[in-house]
Amino acid sequence: MGLYDTSIGTLLIGIFFNTYLYGLVTYQFLAYYKSDFGDRLAIKYMVLFLFILDTIHSATSIYLAWMYCVENWGNPSALTVAFWPYTFTPIATALAALVTQIFLGYRVWRLSNSKILFGVIIALAVPSFALGMACGIKAWIIRILTELPQINNLVTAWLAMQVGCDAVITGTLTIILSRSRTGFRKTDTVLNRLIRGAIQTGLFAGIFSLGDLISFLSWPDTNLYGMFAVPIGRIYTNTLLDTLLARTDLKAKMAGTYDVGSSIGWAPSETARNIQLEVRKEVHQTCDNASFDAEGKVPPTMAI
Repeated sequence: MGLYDTSIGTLLIGIFFNTYLYGLVTYQFLAYYKSDFGDRLAIKYMVLFLFILDTIHSATSIYLAWMYCVENWGNPSALTVAFWPYTFTPIATALAALVTQIFLGYRVWRLSNSKILFGVIIALAVPSFALGMACGIKAWIIRILTELPQINNLVTAWLAMQVGCDAVITGTLTIILSRSRTGFRKTDTVLNRLIRGAIQTGLFAGIFSLGDLISFLSWPDTNLYGMFAVPIGRIYTNTLLDTLLARTDLKAKMAGTYDVGSSIGWAPSETARNIQLEVRKEVHQTCDNASFDAEGKVPPTMAI
């Protein structure tokens, strides 16, 4: 093993992977704004904010590699310092996580019509964001890598709460969407795709957050945790944009008229019908202000 494998080496892997993910995010961002989804301004501004945040963080991460590998070439003592782009990482990650979790919490509210569930998600997301900000600010003040274990408790609380919030969102969306299956191929295909998107959002971010936590606590004298920490924000944005862009394909899958009921004599419950209609509005934004008839059917002019 080389002298700098666990210091600059692992950090560079994280930066390289983050840059790759940022390329995907850039493509998704352009594809989103070229598509005519008819989303509310709040969603468009959310996407724009996440892209700007990702751009800033990715640029500072590349500059961090420059600081370690170019500006301080031949100066090994620089590897003991957490330069400001490094300590900015928890702040950028906490911001990306907060925006994504609030958006997905809103989706849970729309699908379940439960303000309690939305309140639980917000109650987890906001303290998690505050803890992430505190970690970044404290690390910014400390700066010395060997002294960062001082914030072990803060980091543990932050990442544990972040993973917990992601797990609650993923589990809730999965249960809600799974219970709304009707046996209709087109509807169930769309629901399965939405379930997959919900699982992806929580799973990948959770894996990297846990990797960050375990490596930070177990190997504090290395930069192994940087390999996991740097890309987390891009993972949130990537999975969120993938969910939004998937509506083009889902709309095609839902092509044709839609009837609530079943050819085998089974009809979904009122809750399931509401979820199915909400899913259609999720896929086809022009239905947001449309009215549905008393039987819950989409008017012919609004059929996808």
